[in-house]
Order: sequence, then structure tokens, then C-alpha cells
Amino acid sequence: MLDPVNHQDEGGLETEPRMRRISIRLLIPNLLTLLAICAGMTGIRLAFEGRFEIAVIMVLGAAFLDGIDGRAARMLKATSNFGAQMDSLADIVNFGVAPSLVLYAYLLDQAGSFGWIAAMLYAIACGLRLARFNVMLDDPNRPAWKTAYFVGVPAPAGAGLVMLPVYLGFLGVEPDRSFALGAVVFTLVVAWLLVSRLPVYSGKTVGQRIGRDAVIPLTLGAVAYVLFLTSYTWETLVVSAIAYAVFLPLSVRAYRRRAAKEARA
Repeated sequence: MLDPVNHQDEGGLETEPRMRRISIRLLIPNLLTLLAICAGMTGIRLAFEGRFEIAVIMVLGAAFLDGIDGRAARMLKATSNFGAQMDSLADIVNFGVAPSLVLYAYLLDQAGSFGWIAAMLYAIACGLRLARFNVMLDDPNRPAWKTAYFVGVPAPAGAGLVMLPVYLGFLGVEPDRSFALGAVVFTLVVAWLLVSRLPVYSGKTVGQRIGRDAVIPLTLGAVAYVLFLTSYTWETLVVSAIAYAVFLPLSVRAYRRRAAKEARA
């Protein structure tokens, strides 16, 4: 991170290289990415040690950290090509490999080869989803209004959604073979959602400023969600996953309405 810079003295003679200093704020997004990788890999280890609850928390924490490092880089004006490449490589670990292996260790292994195939297909689908997302960022011909929608379910949401069978298992559903086979089908459905052309509202175009009358309700809602998440973790995650699944067809309907409006215009 420190680049040597050669400089000359008054006589024109080259002296020892001087190290260029880099602001600490430029390191923060990369540190978040590295912490996310560490959390995801630790979650995999804990899952194969049988400590599943902590493993799921670590994987969700990795997904959260990996989801905010880019935003932190933009807020701190610390974006770089190096950080973007490292973040892309970390995404496949935190959103694809870690959730699928934790799910496999907890439940899918009881489905035999079908469980392993489902876990691999999900990880591959996540990689394809991330690659397509990076390519579409450089598409100059994409209409501006379409940037408000993802193409397919985003990888962070897929990571939280695919572990729904694990949440249900923590709430008392018996992780037997029949449940494992159902989880195989569910994993394949989530994998398909990742690589599909389904328009999913991203929320990126929502204004950064909100009305004064909405400040208190939004604040109370956010606090209430965090309190429920800490007090009723698995119940809250189950409700969140189901709510997101219900949100998907609503997003498709909103996209079609907007497309029809743009076509008429």
C-alpha cells in the first residue's frame, strides 16, 4: 500500500526512495472486505464442527460486512480498482460458498448426492449472478430507469434466503431426510432466482432525504426490527425471508408498469 517514490537532491543526484503515505480512510473498505472473508470462512469451520447457530450468525455477518464495504468506500471517497476487484472475489465466498456449505453441513448432506449437487449449483449460480452484475455495470445502453432494478435476486439476498431451512430447523423442524429433500428443491429454486431475468427493485433511486413526518416512524421501525432480531433471531429471519419472497412478485408488477409507462412516453 506504500509506493516508493524516487526524488533528487539539489545537485540532481538521485537519493533513497521516499515512501508515499496513504490515508487510513482508504484502508477501511478493504479491511471490511477482509473481515467479511474471515467471518465467512469461520462460519464454514463452525458448521463442520457442529456449532451451527454461531456458524449462521457468522455467515450473515459476513454478508452484512460484504454488503456495506462498497457503500463505505463511496462515503469515504476511498474507491479504487484494487478494492473493487477484491470485493468481487470476496462476494463469491461470502454469498455463495459459505451459505451453501453451512446449509450442506446442517441439512443437505442427509439428501446424499442430491444435497451436494444442490449446494454446488447454488454456489455456481451465485458466481454467475455476480459476474453478470459486474458486466452490466459497464453497459452504456441500459436505460437510466432500469438501474432501479436488479436483474435476478441479488447475491446478498440470496444468501439470506437460501438458509431459510436452517432457520426453520432452529425453530424445531426436524432435520430429517424428507426435510432435506425439500431443502434441495428450495435451494435449486433460489439458485434459479439468482440467475433469472427477474426484475427486483433495488431501492437505489430512493432519495437520500426523507420528509420530517417519516423520520420518527422509520426510526422506530428500524429499532423495532433490531430488537426483534436480537430477541427472536430465528423467528425474525424466517419472517424476513418470507416477506422478501412475497416482495418479488410485487417488484415484477412494478417493473412492468414502469416499462409500459416508458413505452407510452
